[in-house]
Amino acid sequence: MRDVMSNKKIWFITGAGRGMGVDFAKAALAAGHAVVASGRDRDAVSKAVGQSDDLLAVKLDATKRADAEAAVRAKLARALIIIASQEPPPRRFIAGADAIATAEQKVADLKAQIDAHRNLSTSLAFDPQPARAM
Repeated sequence: MRDVMSNKKIWFITGAGRGMGVDFAKAALAAGHAVVASGRDRDAVSKAVGQSDDLLAVKLDATKRADAEAAVRAKLARALIIIASQEPPPRRFIAGADAIATAEQKVADLKAQIDAHRNLSTSLAFDPQPARAM
């Protein structure tokens, strides 16, 4: 994903409170990218990675559903910014694999209804009357 305002790459790094996660976050920042760094302790992540305007440290304990949901929100927000900057923006945006599956099922159901009554529906087309001579 790219930050549409500055065209920077945005990295989402889990386990950034220690080990390789810290190394990845520091390397991405040093390369001029923006980083969302997550870990079980947000303060530990900030301390380990350091301070930067391009760093967002977030709490994420992958074993806790609420933490995971909160971390996945920081992606939806960025996706919406990207969508809003498109010319023209899409009329609809379906966010999430589960939402796409639901929408695809609705489309399939609607198509089946259209096909089941196509002849009757098209028989209602407007027949223009020929112009009358005066």
